[in-house]
Amino acid sequence: MVTKRITDEPAYVLHRYDWSESSLILEVFTRTYGRIALVARGAKKPSSNFRPVLLPLQPLHIAFGGDAEIRMLRSAEWQGGHVMPTGDALLSGYYINELLMRLLARDDPHPVLFDAYAATVQLLASQSADTLQVALRAFELRLLRDIGLLPTLDAQTATLAPLEEGSPYVLVAESGLREAHDDDRASLLGGQWLALQASLDDDAPFTDTVQACVNHLPELKSLLRALLHYHCDVKVLKTRQMMMDLQAF
Repeated sequence: MVTKRITDEPAYVLHRYDWSESSLILEVFTRTYGRIALVARGAKKPSSNFRPVLLPLQPLHIAFGGDAEIRMLRSAEWQGGHVMPTGDALLSGYYINELLMRLLARDDPHPVLFDAYAATVQLLASQSADTLQVALRAFELRLLRDIGLLPTLDAQTATLAPLEEGSPYVLVAESGLREAHDDDRASLLGGQWLALQASLDDDAPFTDTVQACVNHLPELKSLLRALLHYHCDVKVLKTRQMMMDLQAF
């Protein structure tokens, strides 16, 4: 538990709640300390220095302190580098924030995942429709791997049998990676799973995962959605429902 004042900590705001007429409680993803909760006193006042800074999907350096479950935000500085995503990219950013809120425990550091998140936000801010989907799939894989919910992708989970490069395999929430059946709606070949696993190795940069996802987006979207919904214990995530509602409208 942090008891001293922390300064110059890279961070992103994931979510914010009203705490009083003038203050906010923030859920913040930091590089060193993981997801933490902070009180931003006076942040809702028109004169507050926090007001234009505490926005989602924007890179910040923050200072905070305290030893309670909810600590005190002391300062926050915008680091620049990209504009706020808009449209589908903004909704996609809210989606990855929802995943972090649901799947990350507080005070559990994930510096490598933080770097993948920062890279994903930059890709979303590029406003490229082609980049958006591949960025989401790559981040989903990195998230599941980093928090221990993704089985190794270079062997069948139940038997540890090696994958055959030309045979199809499916990722199932309850049983991991197994041979595909005729009634499976989506699968990838063994060689494709092996390439994805290589892109997730400890020394592999996030760009490797992005590149490994490029040619398998429909299949990965279906397989990872089922896995994420299972671990989030929901049928549809709130941000996905919002996207569907907007598309229907």
